[in-house]
Amino acid sequence: MQLDNAAINALEKRYRAALINSVTGFKPANVVGTADSEGNSNLAIISSVFHLGSQPPLIGMIIRPSPVERHTLDNVLDTGSYTINHVASSFIEAAHQTAARYPRQQSEFVATGLTELYVDGVHAPFVAEANIRLGMALREHHPLAINGTHMVIGEIQWLDIPDACVAEDGSIDLAAAETVALSGLDSYHSTQRVARMAYAKPDLPPKKLDQ
Repeated sequence: MQLDNAAINALEKRYRAALINSVTGFKPANVVGTADSEGNSNLAIISSVFHLGSQPPLIGMIIRPSPVERHTLDNVLDTGSYTINHVASSFIEAAHQTAARYPRQQSEFVATGLTELYVDGVHAPFVAEANIRLGMALREHHPLAINGTHMVIGEIQWLDIPDACVAEDGSIDLAAAETVALSGLDSYHSTQRVARMAYAKPDLPPKKLDQ
């Protein structure tokens, strides 16, 4: 298949969405927990979560356009607090179900059977079933004029990672944490490390590290 820009834009809407959502490859699968100012919880699966920097520890995410209600974005902007929870293989079905358009008064935690977990100092709920959890504080919000999406930038305030999944150098073994990856809109994948490479230097050949 070879398509130019005109051919891409001429594709049937759902076909084009499936194609373009898949073409970038594997994406992180996370469920983002929020609560409004009155403590009513919300949970939504979001695949466009990305690293922005380590000092300060910044994570970005993209939230889709808002012609309909976007409870996650509203709660983040209202309270400045949210959580990012890695989807594990044990709760893929429940995580995927959070994409359904439940009414604002319906908590996705209750609807999907996932468990709210609260930590002192973080307003938003975590997902108890997740093995890796990040507590976030809103730092910047940028509506993107090009397509109506919203870029949210947050700073990590709290981390919960199983000790057995963290190497001596700080790297995380995501396979050991049972974190899954997402492709397209609805395909979930288990992960397995193929290789770990040494720091690249121009005067040295590529070198694999011990697993």
